[in-house]
Amino acid sequence: MVSPANNLATLTPETSGSRFLKALSGETQAVPPVWLMRQAGRYLPEYRELRAQAGGFLDLCYTPDLATEVTLQPIRRFDLDAAILFSDILVVPHALGQEVRFVEGEGPRLDPLASRAEFATLKPEIDLGMLAPVYETVARVRAELDPSKALIGFCGAPYTVATYMVGGRGGEEQAPARKLAYSDPAAFQALIDLLVEASAAHLLAQLEAGANAVQIFDSWSGDLPPAEFMTWSAAPIAAICARVRAKRPGAKILAFPRGAGAKLKAFAEAVPADAIGLATAEDRRAAREAVPAHVALQGNVDPIALTVGGSALDAAVDGVLADLGDRPLIVNLGHGVRQETPPEHVAQMVARVRRAG
Repeated sequence: MVSPANNLATLTPETSGSRFLKALSGETQAVPPVWLMRQAGRYLPEYRELRAQAGGFLDLCYTPDLATEVTLQPIRRFDLDAAILFSDILVVPHALGQEVRFVEGEGPRLDPLASRAEFATLKPEIDLGMLAPVYETVARVRAELDPSKALIGFCGAPYTVATYMVGGRGGEEQAPARKLAYSDPAAFQALIDLLVEASAAHLLAQLEAGANAVQIFDSWSGDLPPAEFMTWSAAPIAAICARVRAKRPGAKILAFPRGAGAKLKAFAEAVPADAIGLATAEDRRAAREAVPAHVALQGNVDPIALTVGGSALDAAVDGVLADLGDRPLIVNLGHGVRQETPPEHVAQMVARVRRAG
C-alpha cells in the first residue's frame, strides 16, 4: 500500500527523502525506517567517555554542546533513520519548579508532591526559558543532521510524569500516584491538566526549534484498569495532540502507551497519533487489527534479543517485518536499549532491516 499523495504533502523538500517521515505520513515502504529508543546511552563507549566529563545527568541534558554530541553519536555509528533528542521526560517538572535530581545507579529522585497544598508550590505554567538549552540542542542537531535523517523531540505523557512528581521516584505500579487519583481525583486531574499544557508547550518549542516529529512516552499507564487508563492516559495525550496541532496543524506525533495490551484499540480511537509504539509483549497481529491501517506501528523487537544478537536477533527482526511489513511501519524496540547491549548487535539489527527490500 502506498499512501495518498496528499499525506506526503506535509513533507518538506528537505525531509522528503526521510523514510521515517514517510512512514508517519502513512506510506508502506519496502525498507522501513529503523531507530531505537535509548539509542544514545550507556551501552556506547563514546557516551560513557563524554558522560564522565559532564558532571550530573541534568548538566549533560542542559549543555547544548554535549547533548548535541550525544544525540548524534548513534547516527554516526549506525546510520539510523532518526535521531532522538538527548534529554529526559523530567525536565518538564523541573521547569515547573519541582526539585529533580539523578542519583548515580538509582535513577531520578524528586521531592514528592502528595497533596493539593504541595501542588500549589508549582509554577502555573512551564518556564520555557529554563529549557532554552534543550531547544538550542534541537536546533544544533537539526543543523548537523543529513536531510534524510529525521529528528524526534519528545515528552513524557502527563500520567507517567505525574507518577514521578507524586511518588518522587519510580516504583511498583507507581502506587502513590494511583492512590491519589482514587482518593482525590480532582487534585490529580488538576495536576494532569497542568502537565497537558506544559507538555504541549514543550513539544511546540521543540518543533519550532527544528524537530521533525515528537513522541509522547507513557511508560507507566499499562498498569491502569481500562476506565482509569482512558481517563489518565488516553485523554491527556489526545489533549496534547489537539493543542500541538492547533498551533502546528501538520505536526507529526508518535504515542507510546507502553503495556496498553487489550486497551490499545480504545487508545488508538481516542488519540489521533501518526504512529503508535508497541511494547515488547504486545501481540503484533492483534495490534494491527486494533490500530487503523493508515497509522504507522512502531516496534517491537525484544531488547533482550538485541543483547543476545545472532540468529535470535535476526528472528526477532524478521518477525516484526513479517507481521507488520505490509503497512506503515517503523522498526524499533519494545522498550529501550539495555546497558549491556553490545554495539555490534545494533549494527546487526539495522543491517537486517535494510536487507528487507
